[in-house]
Amino acid sequence: MMKKSFVSLLAASFLGAVVAMAGYHFFIQKPVFQTVAQRQDYYLSNYPSDSSLAAKVPEGLNFIHAAKVVTPAVVHIKTYYKVAEGTGGSNEEILKYFFGDPNGEGGGQLPGGQGKEASGSGVIITEDGYIISNNHVVEDAEKIEVTLENQRSYEATLIGTDPTTDLSLLKIDDKNLPFVKYGNSDDILVGEWVLAVGNPFNLNSTVTAGIISAKARNINILRSKSNFAVESFLQTDAVVNPGNSGGALVNLNGELVGINTAIASPTGSYTGYSFAVPVDLVKKVIDDILKYGEVQRGLLGVSIADMTTVLAKEKGIDYVRGVYVAAVNDGSAAKEIGMKEGDIITHINGKEVHTSSGLQEVVARYRPGDKVKVSYLRKGEKLEGTAILKNKLGEDKIVKKEEASIKRKLGADLQIVSKEDKKHLSITGGAQVYRLYDGLLKDSGIREGFIITGIDKKNVLAPEDVEVILNKVTPGNGVLVEGIYPNGKKQFVGLGW
Repeated sequence: MMKKSFVSLLAASFLGAVVAMAGYHFFIQKPVFQTVAQRQDYYLSNYPSDSSLAAKVPEGLNFIHAAKVVTPAVVHIKTYYKVAEGTGGSNEEILKYFFGDPNGEGGGQLPGGQGKEASGSGVIITEDGYIISNNHVVEDAEKIEVTLENQRSYEATLIGTDPTTDLSLLKIDDKNLPFVKYGNSDDILVGEWVLAVGNPFNLNSTVTAGIISAKARNINILRSKSNFAVESFLQTDAVVNPGNSGGALVNLNGELVGINTAIASPTGSYTGYSFAVPVDLVKKVIDDILKYGEVQRGLLGVSIADMTTVLAKEKGIDYVRGVYVAAVNDGSAAKEIGMKEGDIITHINGKEVHTSSGLQEVVARYRPGDKVKVSYLRKGEKLEGTAILKNKLGEDKIVKKEEASIKRKLGADLQIVSKEDKKHLSITGGAQVYRLYDGLLKDSGIREGFIITGIDKKNVLAPEDVEVILNKVTPGNGVLVEGIYPNGKKQFVGLGW
């Protein structure tokens, strides 16, 4: 009887152990990673192997085609800098922002203390040798050397840069080069496969794969240097390391969807995420550099913030998805269509915007003078207006590099003189200073309202005359500016041009 009871007790104990283990497996243990791996192995095993192919994978997951198309068109860029002995390279600070260690971009001290060199990547976009890279790859370089995948090397010419998007355009002299076709970054989806191609740690033609982790990501890496910076990165988990800067982010068709720019890392090496400038913004920036010599930024003229439940509660408004308008600048495109502080922008030209970075990216694709339809909410009421975008000088027109540089040097916005002032002052014309910035005129003591009537004894009848006259002045020479204020006071000033 005792033996039978012992057997029963043993059986009950064994059954209890089985139940406990099953309960732990199904209700306590969380084998997420193991389960996913098993499912993935099983999923792939349904595709029969074929020795005639390099790999047999589900449709859409073959990286071979994209890698084959893109790698010949991604170049290795080496830059050389003259530096004083004992100092860092001229681009060290910006490299610290992007990768932590300025030497991480393949950089180092040249023999004999002659200077420093650094390296990055670039993408050929035309068969005659135009190459896109990052601004921080080539910034302040004395010499830029480009090496193709086939080891042919060229000295490159810097065509232009845009620090606000961290992009640059280079040119090498050759024909029939391989190039990467533009894709579409608007249509790319979170979760979609992408490849990063570049030259990390001087390892030429390196290809890594990942997915789009997020879009319109702001990491505050550019804005700390410029209020006009646009940060709306594609975030990926494709491995990117120092030297990948300026390289290609492509879809599985081998089409360019972004320019690899930065990583999130406390060490300067890859730790999980990388960031690329979306190609739809890249195309506009590069077109501007080619056509106008510099980027033409159309501005709404608003200060904005991401809409959150905390902000909604603070401002006493109902939470809606959109971008909160914190302030509207006087004379801006937004002001002219009646926008006010507290409005919430929801769409630009019908495209929905949810974040400040997303809104900035969309607007940054337009130029001064372009019309954009702005949809916004005010206390729940849907409003809409067509804004004519302006440049940072407050004008709704394209300002080419030469003209812009003169205005920046003078530090003034000029306008035609009114009929009343011409009659009152007995003058036939002039260029009136209606807004002053830091520049030569302000430094010389000129005040707003001053009317320029002559430069170096040449008559000025309109603002265009100022540009024409100053364009012919040799840098380093002085110029004599004469004019009059609306109260009749005349003034002469000398400017060191």
